Amino acid sequence: MEPLRIAFFGLGAMGSGMVRRLLKAGFPVTIYNRTADKAEPFRAEGALLAGSPREAAANADVVISMVADDTASGRVWLGDKGAMEGVRAGAILIESSTLSVEWVRSLAAEASSCGCELLDAPVTGSKPQAASGELSFLVGGDAGALAKARPVLEAMGRTIIHLGPTGSGALLKLINNFVCGVQIASLAEAIAMIERAGLDAEAALGILTGGAPGSPLVKTISGRMTARQYTPPNFLLRLMAKDLAYAGAEARNLGLDPVTAAAALKVFQQAVAHGDEERDLSSVVEQFRST
Repeated sequence: MEPLRIAFFGLGAMGSGMVRRLLKAGFPVTIYNRTADKAEPFRAEGALLAGSPREAAANADVVISMVADDTASGRVWLGDKGAMEGVRAGAILIESSTLSVEWVRSLAAEASSCGCELLDAPVTGSKPQAASGELSFLVGGDAGALAKARPVLEAMGRTIIHLGPTGSGALLKLINNFVCGVQIASLAEAIAMIERAGLDAEAALGILTGGAPGSPLVKTISGRMTARQYTPPNFLLRLMAKDLAYAGAEARNLGLDPVTAAAALKVFQQAVAHGDEERDLSSVVEQFRST
């Protein structure tokens, strides 16, 4: 059988690694990136370059988006020369970006009107996992569409979890990132307390990372915070602020008061105001060091 033809939008920290995994697996991949210069190096690796999402999607069996937010997703799918203008009936559309549930559901309706199935399939993992093909996909949508797309997802990830109907993957990803954001915000404050008190930082962090609070996330982020290693970013700080805002909105839609999500969002918004939005999210600690 001929390999599925892929169109891919978004060549940021995550998308770049995902495209390379698809190329390595032998899939024909056509890419579009709003900043064309970022796409050019992939030509030498075997990718075809398109001038618009519509052009990229025209002959694709599977179309994948990995972009920053609802606005960017709307641009590649429904904007001028967007993918929905050129996508073929029967294509599987995969939205792997971290987005609001409301937007994902509206996008699925647009896909259906074009004769396509949409899977919301955001991922857990960051830049290293995207590069190594060890992402976990959280999938919402039709099981039959997932079966067709599974070989493509398997090329990029080690785990594929079908969570239910459209929006299920998007919602769980926001919940996942909300929990991560709360952990990181509290860790930033804890490190500031350790430093200001003059405690032995290595010993104190050894207690935190080796004890009950010591999740894999805390262990990784504490290392970057103490080393002040914020570039190159594994996860942009401004994107965590966006995810916390989306998660808070979803909580309110469910009749909940997102107290801890709101507190963490405030910490990340203050970091954006501090000028750290384009650095790794671990730089959220710097606002506490400078006050």
